[in-house]
Amino acid sequence: MDPTFIAIPIFFVIALVFSMLGMGGSQLYIPILFWLGLDFKTEAIPLGMLLNVINSSSAAVTYSRKRLVAWRVAIPFAAAMIVFAPVGVWLNVQLPVKPLLIFFALFTASAAVLMLSGWKPRRGKMSRQGQVALGLSSGSGLGLVAGLIGRGGGSFIVPLLYIAGLEAKIAAATSAFVVTCSGISSFVSHLATAAQPRWALWAACAIAVLLGSQIGSRLMAERIRSHAVKIVFGCVLLGVAALILVKDVLL
Repeated sequence: MDPTFIAIPIFFVIALVFSMLGMGGSQLYIPILFWLGLDFKTEAIPLGMLLNVINSSSAAVTYSRKRLVAWRVAIPFAAAMIVFAPVGVWLNVQLPVKPLLIFFALFTASAAVLMLSGWKPRRGKMSRQGQVALGLSSGSGLGLVAGLIGRGGGSFIVPLLYIAGLEAKIAAATSAFVVTCSGISSFVSHLATAAQPRWALWAACAIAVLLGSQIGSRLMAERIRSHAVKIVFGCVLLGVAALILVKDVLL
C-alpha cells in the first residue's frame, strides 16, 4: 500500500476543522503531501488545491442554505480572485521551492496574529459600493497570492472581512464561497501546466475531505459561536506557520 494513503484520515480531520473556518485547508494538505514525499509543484500543490475546492465548496453549500454568506461582498471578491489566480500560478512556475515555502509560512503567520491580536473592528453597515470595492481590490491581491502559493486565500479573506465589520461567523461562511471560486481557477491552472495526478490517491483523499467538510460546516452553522471561530482560526494558522518554518526552512 502506498504510504501516502495515511494522509486520508488526517485529511478528514483537517476538512472537519477548516470547513468551520471558511478555509479549504490547502495550507495543511500541501505541506503534509510534500512531507510524505510528493513533489511540491507537480503533485502536492495540485492535489492540495483539489481538496481545497472540495472542502470549501461543500461547506459553502451548507452556509448558503443557512443564509450565512454575504453575497454582495462574496461575488466581486470571487470574480477578482478568479482573474488573478492564473497570474500567480505562472509566477509559481518561475520560482524555486524554498522561497515559496518561506512566503507560505509568513503569509499564514500574519493572518494568525491578525485574528488573535484582540483588536475589534468598528461595527457598522458598509455601503454597497464599499462592499464591491472591498471585494475587487482585496480579491485582486489575494488571487495573485492564491495562485502563487497554491492556496485558496481563506487565511486572509476571513481577517479582511472581519476588519471590514462582518461578524466572524459570517466572514468565515462568505470566505468558503470565495475560496471555492479562487481555488477552482488555481487548480485548473495547475492541472493544465504542471500536475502529475495519482488518481487512486486523489479519489480517496477527495472522499475523506468531502465527508469531513459536511460534518464540520453543519457544526459551525448550527452550534459554533463567532468568538470560537476566531480563536480556533488563529491558533491553527500559527501552528501551520511554525511547522513550515522549522521543518522545511530552518532544518
